[in-house]
Amino acid sequence: MTHITKEHQRLDDHYNKKKDWLKWGPYLSERQWGTVREDYSPNGDAWNYLPHDHARSRTYRWGEDGIAGISDRYCNICFSVALWNGKDPILKERLFGLTGPQGNHGEDVKELYYYLENTPSHSYMKHLYKYPQNEFPYNDLVEKNRNIGKHDTEYELLDTGIFDNDEYFDVFTEYAKAESEDLLIKISVCNRGPKTATTHVLPTLWIRNFWSFTGMPEKPIITQQKGNTAPYVSIDHSYVGQYNLYFDTPQKILFTENETNMERVFDGTNEHPFKKDLFHDAVINNDFTLAEKNKKGTKCAPLYTLEIAPGETQVIKLRLTKDKLEAPLSDTFDSAFALRQEESKNFLHAITDKSSEEEREIQKQAFAGLLWTKQYYNYEVDLWLEGDPGTTPPQERLNGRNSTWKTFRNHDILSMPDAWEYPWFAAWDSAFHCVTFSMVDHEFAKKQLLLFTKEWYMAPNGQIPAYEWNFSDVNPPVQAWAAIQIYQMEQRKTGKGDIKFLKRMFNKLALNFTWWVNREDSLNNNVFEGGFLGLDNIGVFDRSNGVPGGGVLEQVDGTSWMALYCLNMLEIALEIAQDDDTFEDMALKYFGHFVFIAEALNKITKDSMNSWDEKEGFFYDTLILPNGQKIPIKVRSISGLLSLTAVLNIRKGCLEKLPRFKASMEWYRKYRIERQQYQVIEEYGPDNDVLLSLVPRKRLDILIHSILDESEFLAEYGIRSLSKEHENRYEVEINGATYGIEYEPAESSTDLFGGNSNWRGPIWMPMNYLFISTFKEYHNYFGDNLKYAYPSGSDNQLNLKEIAFEISKRLIGIFQKDEDGKRPVNLLHDKKYTDKYFEDLILFYEYFDGNNGRGVGASHQTGWTALVANLIEEINR
Repeated sequence: MTHITKEHQRLDDHYNKKKDWLKWGPYLSERQWGTVREDYSPNGDAWNYLPHDHARSRTYRWGEDGIAGISDRYCNICFSVALWNGKDPILKERLFGLTGPQGNHGEDVKELYYYLENTPSHSYMKHLYKYPQNEFPYNDLVEKNRNIGKHDTEYELLDTGIFDNDEYFDVFTEYAKAESEDLLIKISVCNRGPKTATTHVLPTLWIRNFWSFTGMPEKPIITQQKGNTAPYVSIDHSYVGQYNLYFDTPQKILFTENETNMERVFDGTNEHPFKKDLFHDAVINNDFTLAEKNKKGTKCAPLYTLEIAPGETQVIKLRLTKDKLEAPLSDTFDSAFALRQEESKNFLHAITDKSSEEEREIQKQAFAGLLWTKQYYNYEVDLWLEGDPGTTPPQERLNGRNSTWKTFRNHDILSMPDAWEYPWFAAWDSAFHCVTFSMVDHEFAKKQLLLFTKEWYMAPNGQIPAYEWNFSDVNPPVQAWAAIQIYQMEQRKTGKGDIKFLKRMFNKLALNFTWWVNREDSLNNNVFEGGFLGLDNIGVFDRSNGVPGGGVLEQVDGTSWMALYCLNMLEIALEIAQDDDTFEDMALKYFGHFVFIAEALNKITKDSMNSWDEKEGFFYDTLILPNGQKIPIKVRSISGLLSLTAVLNIRKGCLEKLPRFKASMEWYRKYRIERQQYQVIEEYGPDNDVLLSLVPRKRLDILIHSILDESEFLAEYGIRSLSKEHENRYEVEINGATYGIEYEPAESSTDLFGGNSNWRGPIWMPMNYLFISTFKEYHNYFGDNLKYAYPSGSDNQLNLKEIAFEISKRLIGIFQKDEDGKRPVNLLHDKKYTDKYFEDLILFYEYFDGNNGRGVGASHQTGWTALVANLIEEINR
């Protein structure tokens, strides 16, 4: 059991409602512009409706954004850091990146920033932003990426040369909670360059604008006050209450309103000049006449102009608190800060007690990224479609994106895949996030997973919304799998599993399972279609936008996901039934359903929709045209390997506690043997464990041989998403048109799904984690009776638990330093990342090059890539 630390005690106090430690956190988004929520265009062009250039001048409707920022859980009061180096054309108030059409591989943040530390109660948080001292290359980044091809790597900030002479500032932003509503803030600016340099720092406090949209009983206000030892401003907000922000004495204190500059954005007329972009105008033009005129407003910033010598660090202290304090920035500030830092270290050591120092550092930054991307998310589709009072959105929207999801309405803290590139949820991403969250905060993991089954998320028909860009798309149904993982993790750590949580998940997921059965099995043959199923461009055509020839694509991954879903629901039902025998009937239901799915996928009769190719030893999708013609789509991808993941070892002890289920299962097996039908229980003894598997033993051997073949799926740093055999392009002709796919280890060369995601060769952490868990489940049953050559063709025979261990080490190796001090993840800029101010910084990318482990895709998609922290814990268990 985990050692109880001060941080654990804070979490206990919070979840037992003794003190609200999570009222404040890193909930402020890194990007609100260019999102679906802010898009009121007729054609759904979110990227161009509210672009980065408008963001500084235009009030957001559904949230806010900033750098290294925080807010209360409903984003009423926000705080973040703004900077100006004296040369940039704009005040740096938010991170910059390319929209989908601008990037040669889709949207992409073009900044250097790192999540260094965070605790689950956010009692201590640390963020690093690297700010160039010379003019930020905005135009260069846009034009170069716009003019290079799909076969080229992305042109990144480090490629511009702006960091070549170390002429930059390291800006560390740290938060420490003296109490649940008493936040200590420290901004440390370090000059890493060879010359003295000047920068302007604006710690910015503002209030989200409700008054312009929905009306408020009273407009909030920030007012300048006189303190005895430190200047401060007071905040009066009818929704949140009163707060005070104390700060070191600045050169100036600026005020304006968080309201749209109608003149700049819409060529309209402003009722007054105090607009959202006033600080930008004042700083860039060195004219503070207006910004200093008022002593109150809804946006405020003390301005610090710092001249910093080479190697020097200058620190700014602030304190956001409910209290009125006489000496807010005194010695007690520093001692409280140091205490929270020490407590954060103790918490990390308690949950990573068996890790090496290098492993612990990887885990620390993985946890930090996961915790920093807990974001406030507000989206009420019905209101969004109709527009706010006094507005009339284009009528096309009423039949456009997400228009059928009028029951969707939320106002929650969500675990985002990435706070910039994916500042919105994705249902299957979140399920994987929760498995890592359970390492640091069981309760948040459970609540987050349950959130997607709530009536304000789940549609009345049981569908779970996929992601903001298209709720109606279909993500893999991994919520039940995640529920089991979280339940077992908590059980191992605390000695007690949360049956109530399992019941709540089971009851809601039963509705979702029924939706899948009714909507995604159009031929009623237990072989599922599903759509793109989260794997973006893994197919020869876009699987979510219709099938060539008007046919039906029977997907191996759709059927495999459903088989896995069946077994997950069966496992949950069996666990609950040991406490509540009324769930035994549901266990039988899912057992029976799994049998039918397994039979459908594995049939070898002449009239079947057979997915298994006996000659090639692989499961392939089958395209069924309206005239009945069946065309196998012979792509060797993880879609065909997913059938392995549908496996469950039912322990003898569990069966003994559920005699009715055991007897029914035995009858079912005998009945099917008599009728010579496909068996899902190939090896069975009345006094042994029972293994349920979608894949028969002979096919299991063949598929695992393919996974462990280094000329196919096994890469130096994990399992590839597409076989390397497809370096020779695979093509198929459908109704006179040719479709194809080839192995692409890194960035995608296609435009499918925006072109910034690739399942045609790279290594993806969540799928690797799923396969590793699968190998362990098979080992639980077979033990040393099942061994394979690792890699295939070698003399090295290992059992599946040992193979899982070895693949885990390959994945962890992506983030570890080699003998030259280089990490594979940083291969594209490995020279810079051996610099002393870069070498310990780790980014957790969306996916990784199938040949060399280089980080690819979204550079901060720590969400599911944080699973590396679980792998480290598991190999050391």
